Amino acid sequence: MVAILQTYGPMLLQGLGKTLLLTLLSLVFAMIIGMIFSLMNVGKNRFFNFIGTAYVDAVRGVPLIVLAFYIYFGLPSGIKMLGIQDFRLSALQAGTIALSMNCGAYMAEIIRAGIESVDKGQMEASRSLGLNYSKSMRLVVLPQAIRTMIPSIINQFIITLKDTSILSVIGFPELTNLGKTISGNTFKSLETWTIIGLMYMVVIITLSKVAKRIERRISRDR
Repeated sequence: MVAILQTYGPMLLQGLGKTLLLTLLSLVFAMIIGMIFSLMNVGKNRFFNFIGTAYVDAVRGVPLIVLAFYIYFGLPSGIKMLGIQDFRLSALQAGTIALSMNCGAYMAEIIRAGIESVDKGQMEASRSLGLNYSKSMRLVVLPQAIRTMIPSIINQFIITLKDTSILSVIGFPELTNLGKTISGNTFKSLETWTIIGLMYMVVIITLSKVAKRIERRISRDR
């Protein structure tokens, strides 16, 4: 195990960095996607309700690995059929899109639940003071909802971090993909996957502790 760390340590750290980069990029875009579709779901417009619900149900109903294959292989193939021959997605681009769409569907439900946890009287009071719906949502409801959403968002970050391992199937050089390479080069599967597992555990346990600490602080402040 020590020999693997000495030889491949920098490569493993680079793979961990790319895993965290992919996770952060996906979470940022997922927050935008989740906000859009959650607002569609909590509004009173039935057409927007339908679109928001359809997106969440459709994306959550497709395994992430299928979504990754579809975006990385299927989407460029479909665009080439339209006559655009040079269109291509890198593994990072395809992975970010797939994870963002997947995480965005779950984030939409987290944000929707956070908004609905705020007493309806808050919206009614702000509207009675002359604020329109969008300002009431942005200035009154969302700031209160975010407090309850933070622990769930961190938990979703952890889930997304673990889901990056699935993207090894499209060749993205994240931690799991590098584990396959190192295991094949050294023929030391037990030691290699022990190191990979420990690296994931350190990051995920740290994030879990942060989530619990924030949750306790929010509970005390209420």
